[in-house]
Amino acid sequence: FVIWLGEWIKRPVTVRSPIVDAVLPDGSRINIVYGTDISKRGSNFTIRKFADVPTSVMQLVDYGTMDYIMAAYLSFVMEEGLNMFVAGATASGKTTTMNAITTFILPEKKIVSIEDTPELQVPHLNWIRETTRGSAKDNTGAEVGMFDLLKAALRQRPDRIIIGEIRGEEGAIAFQAMQTGHGVMSTFHAASVEKLIQRLTGNPINIPKAYIDNLDVVLIQAAVKVAGKGMVRRVTSINEIVGYDSVSESFSFIESFRWNPASDTFDFLGFMNSYIMEEKIAP
Repeated sequence: FVIWLGEWIKRPVTVRSPIVDAVLPDGSRINIVYGTDISKRGSNFTIRKFADVPTSVMQLVDYGTMDYIMAAYLSFVMEEGLNMFVAGATASGKTTTMNAITTFILPEKKIVSIEDTPELQVPHLNWIRETTRGSAKDNTGAEVGMFDLLKAALRQRPDRIIIGEIRGEEGAIAFQAMQTGHGVMSTFHAASVEKLIQRLTGNPINIPKAYIDNLDVVLIQAAVKVAGKGMVRRVTSINEIVGYDSVSESFSFIESFRWNPASDTFDFLGFMNSYIMEEKIAP
């Protein structure tokens, strides 16, 4: 069955390449593991289905993932074309949140999205959707990676570049895009701003510390336990990157919003004191 499944989606699974990550015709993601040499209980497959209609910002507010003030704040950030990362652990709902807030990008803007597996749903008409192409281990010439697509995107005159996830050397190109005036959005695996900066400035991404302040906003999301509700997704904080002090080699950032676990509400810490609002958006 898994051999047939692989052939049907034109990503054949064999003894030589027994693991396949692909997309089904309806947009669901599939992972296939073939054979008993790497899977002791036999071949298996996992399908992750997505809703036909992406979750909206209003639904996220209804779910309690964020509140209306946070949504309004994010709408200013998106309309202004500021650079933003949606960070969090695996299965914290990063892509769902990023899909929802893309509706805040002005409708006439040109968007280029770059992904390993197509997950983004952007409502704009002028949207170029690009995905990477893998290759056999010994034939690297046919491979098109995130790095190549991101370099090409810079020549496509986009108003905003959306990257599915930054993991490696493409991070350096993303920050170069920010410096040349392109708005960049991406998801990122990190549980806090400190961890995010550690990963960005360490191997394999290796972004110079002085470049980090090109990033404007970092939204941190997590799957948390709430009394009476079980496991839920919450935006635990929205942070504004202010800058890097080369003398003390330290970063300064402001926490604009913070989730309060005791009351399951959100505190607007940046009220009348938001660096992004006052120094970048208001002028």
